[in-house]
Amino acid sequence: QVQLVESGGGSVQTGESLRLSCASSGYVYGGRRTWFRQVPGKDREGVATTYIGYGSSYYHDSVKGRFTISQDTAQRLVYLQMNSLKPEDTAMYYCAGGYKGPDGLLWARGDLYDYWGQGTQVTVSS
Repeated sequence: QVQLVESGGGSVQTGESLRLSCASSGYVYGGRRTWFRQVPGKDREGVATTYIGYGSSYYHDSVKGRFTISQDTAQRLVYLQMNSLKPEDTAMYYCAGGYKGPDGLLWARGDLYDYWGQGTQVTVSS
């Protein structure tokens, strides 16, 4: 069983930055970690993904160049550095693990993940 706990959310102004953290505990630390976000009434959206122990990452087009996903394997942490935040980035952000899909191809599909954190709220005001 893997447990994921997000932290680092908050309320900021347009153009400011936040860094989200996803802490992992459980039997095995590995596999894909992905940040999703969701606004009430809208579909969950895959924001960024990385594979534990490897450098490859993928991003949603709307955050490319502004968000960076990184990891600290010694601390079992995955980060999402969010710069130049916009009001449209306002959402609940979730960390997900236990990816069951084919080799990262479908990383943005939330139904392919077994483990989820409780979420951390990010609010960006203009």
